[in-house]
Amino acid sequence: MIMKLTAKRFRVRPPEFPPAPVDTSAPIETPTPANNDAGLFDNHDDGFGSGKFPTASPVGTVAPTQISVENTLTTIKHEGLTGRQLRMARKLAQKYGLAVTSDFDAVRQLRAAGIDPFQRTTMLDLVTPDGQPIQTVGSRDLAKRADGDGVKLPQTIKPVQVPSTMARAEVNHVADIMKIQRELAKRRRRKSLLLMLRLAFFILLPTIVTGWYYYKVATPLYATETEFVIQQSQNPTGVGGGLGGLLQGSPMATSQDSIAVQGYLQSRDAMIRLDEEHGFRAHYSSPEIDPIQRLEPDASLEAAYKVYERNFQISYDPTEGLVKMEVIATTPEKSVEFAEALIGFAEGQVDHLTQRLREDQMRGAREGYEDAQAKMLVSQRRVVELQEKFKVLSSEVEVSLITAQIGQLETLLSQDKLSLQQMRSNAQPNAARMEPLERRIEALESEIAGLRGKLTEGSEGGESLPQVQSELLVAQADVQTRQLMLAQSIQSMETARAEANRQTRYLSLSVKPIPPDEPTYPRAFESTLVAMLIFTGIYLMISMTAAILREQVSA
Repeated sequence: MIMKLTAKRFRVRPPEFPPAPVDTSAPIETPTPANNDAGLFDNHDDGFGSGKFPTASPVGTVAPTQISVENTLTTIKHEGLTGRQLRMARKLAQKYGLAVTSDFDAVRQLRAAGIDPFQRTTMLDLVTPDGQPIQTVGSRDLAKRADGDGVKLPQTIKPVQVPSTMARAEVNHVADIMKIQRELAKRRRRKSLLLMLRLAFFILLPTIVTGWYYYKVATPLYATETEFVIQQSQNPTGVGGGLGGLLQGSPMATSQDSIAVQGYLQSRDAMIRLDEEHGFRAHYSSPEIDPIQRLEPDASLEAAYKVYERNFQISYDPTEGLVKMEVIATTPEKSVEFAEALIGFAEGQVDHLTQRLREDQMRGAREGYEDAQAKMLVSQRRVVELQEKFKVLSSEVEVSLITAQIGQLETLLSQDKLSLQQMRSNAQPNAARMEPLERRIEALESEIAGLRGKLTEGSEGGESLPQVQSELLVAQADVQTRQLMLAQSIQSMETARAEANRQTRYLSLSVKPIPPDEPTYPRAFESTLVAMLIFTGIYLMISMTAAILREQVSA
């Protein structure tokens, strides 16, 4: 189909030669029809009729024949003939052996010979019954054939047909085109074959090897999926406004802890701890595992960590605050064991993250409480020492007692003075009754003076009651201050305890590890398809790079 289209595309039209200029200096003799049968076999006819040439006209004159030829050509030009008709006329004139100077001259000479160049019967005369073209004949043969003589006698001598230069050029041009088409088709077939070989070598063969590995060699693996979230204890009192209160209870409140736990579970520390407690290296070094996925028994820490990263997929979803974990092992039981071990590691890491903060908060509150309590005990002991020193339970009580005694004595003194005054008002007072009353009045006055002295001066060698009262009041005020500070420290310690409880993080499992009953990996079809796409992409990149480099080098 491609060759047919190409041949149709490269079809060569016969070259159109520009019409030769008409030589007006020499008249052209129009052949006249003749009924001489011998002209059919006359091979000495040179196309000039009877061989009599017209004589040249004198200079400055035009022959009547030339004028008629030019008029005829002008008339033919105004007929509006198409290029195809003119080409057919030239071709028919060449077949009949007419010497023409242009396409219009060919039409003129054919019509002069009595032949209509545009009839179908005239076109059919271009081919003889034996398939050979009409030979060059004289004007008498033209006249005979114009009269309708259909007798065609066989020729005794068939001259060698030598193709014209135009025909040879056309044939050679078509042959060259066919050769080019064959070379193009051969080159396309070769390039297509090379392309198929490259695709088979770089894409198909690696894909087949990869599929064979996944379907026949790869060890079946079991995956256990687990999801958990890190939660923060809610503040029961609702204390803690601002941005912290707005974010409390949202995934953003524990995002740092979740990211820290994810980083720990993906670290070498977690792998080493898993190996020490649950035999990570021994499990993945089992001879039952295929050589590509197997871990060498004497492998380095980095090689073991690569296996750990490939089989333990841990991710964090910030929108929901979930930590997703996928553990891959050769048996379902071992995958569940590894998953539960990592969950335990995560819980310990969560407790460790907030333990120092909680301890710092409680340590400061506890130290403040203990210091306030010790100072309060010292101040209370000072009050007791003052009470023991001054033999006074309370300065206020002591003052109130002395004041009460003075009041009572003042009352008795006033009564005795009234009684003495009453006795003295008599004309003959009784001295025996007045003397005891006077002595009693003196005793009361001395007692009242002594009591007043206690309030102001104090006893001999001791401090006065005001001094004792002031010292006791200072000591008691210190005790009250220490009691207030102790109460504040107790409140601070309770607040710190509540804050420490609020800083506590809890790990809550949303999806528990359950052992699968069918192998999860390898996914043979998906993996093979991905491998084919990867090989295809690599091949395309290499091909484009080579094409660009080839173009740059050839430029």
